[in-house]
Amino acid sequence: MTSILIRGGRIFDPATGVDAVGDVFVTDGRIAALGTPPAETADVVVEAEGCLVLPGFVDLHAHLREPGFEQKGTIATETEAALRGGFTTVCAMPNTEPPPDSAPQVADLLERFRRDARVRVLPVGCITRGRQGRALAELAELAAAGCVAFSDDGSPVADARLMRRAMELAADLGVPLSEHCDEPALSRGGVMNEGALSERLGLPGAPASAEVAAIARNIALAEETGARLHIAHVSTARGVELIADAKARGIPVTAEVTPSHLFLTEEAVWGPGSEPAYDTNARINPPLRSEADRRALIEGLEAGVIDAIATDHAPHAAEDKACEFDRAAPGISCFETAVGTLWTQIARGELRLATVVRALTAGPASAFALGHRVPGIGTLTVGGAADVVVVDPSVAWRVDPSAFASKGKNTPLAGCELVGRVRAVIAGGVLWKEEASLHAGRAARSR
Repeated sequence: MTSILIRGGRIFDPATGVDAVGDVFVTDGRIAALGTPPAETADVVVEAEGCLVLPGFVDLHAHLREPGFEQKGTIATETEAALRGGFTTVCAMPNTEPPPDSAPQVADLLERFRRDARVRVLPVGCITRGRQGRALAELAELAAAGCVAFSDDGSPVADARLMRRAMELAADLGVPLSEHCDEPALSRGGVMNEGALSERLGLPGAPASAEVAAIARNIALAEETGARLHIAHVSTARGVELIADAKARGIPVTAEVTPSHLFLTEEAVWGPGSEPAYDTNARINPPLRSEADRRALIEGLEAGVIDAIATDHAPHAAEDKACEFDRAAPGISCFETAVGTLWTQIARGELRLATVVRALTAGPASAFALGHRVPGIGTLTVGGAADVVVVDPSVAWRVDPSAFASKGKNTPLAGCELVGRVRAVIAGGVLWKEEASLHAGRAARSR
């Protein structure tokens, strides 16, 4: 395997306390030296002066679409997009056709990942058979087959008794449940955040209470059962408060937030002009919320209430969005803009560098206990897996969806100028480098 030297970058890993300018040497798929120049000569040198050298990012929540929806994305295209976004580990959600609700389905997925994925992909198995919410999947079978978590993804388990039984089994297995917290009776038919803007646009709204009620129910069940509950893509201020309270009481709850909910609000549906755009690319589930909610998510992330930033990458074919707003498929293609939005917020002073890096690396690895499967994941450690990302924190660039590696060009950020870009990635010891050369000597605007 090719040996690689990343030279002269700012090595930054909040989990291990490393923050120093130096070199990272990779050989045989492992980090062989950190901080000081290696004794041996590397096959390839990546000049990283002025750049951040970080652990490879870990995404707990992404949609690769294959099998069943290859018109939206494939394992090959979406993991190429993940790689370009700095994500070296991706947890694939189970909304495929067929869904991974049995060991043979998981085995098929693992073979597809082995054959086609550009990064490490870990499967998330279904909670219920066919994600239908009527009968539990064989959770022990799925865990033994290699699933790192259980979820019905965008189909929340509405039956509280069934969810309680799922948590009891998951607790025995030591596998977390990742739940899209939503009360369908409240949110049914809603296509954006309920409020003054939805009324002005004449669109049916999904109230914050739909998320809040479901989070409260699931926390109560986790408290009773001892299950590890992971709250997927929290989007409301009150949801953050409930998670904080649960953590304070010692309930095993973790949470994630998306870059979209940190960066955008419901105003993205209106668009930048004086007249409403009804931008279907801004339709997402849960919906983009108010500015007050966005601020609460930032505060929750900074306070450690929210453990991880997860993309909820959801590629769609053009026809899925080229329609009336209430008929558009929800979801944003997010792998390739995540760093840009997050580093833009760092540059604005909304987020701290250490908070963002931890939430992209050690935070998600800990939430799903991935270190038991991949030693050293989410950190830069000698002997650990060679998953490294080089980020230029100060370069400005404009979002051009047509240049995405993802099949999904669906983003409300088209034309938006962002700060911060991935320049090179080592995933499992294999180097990807942006065609443009690394910009040496840039003054990093990181905090």
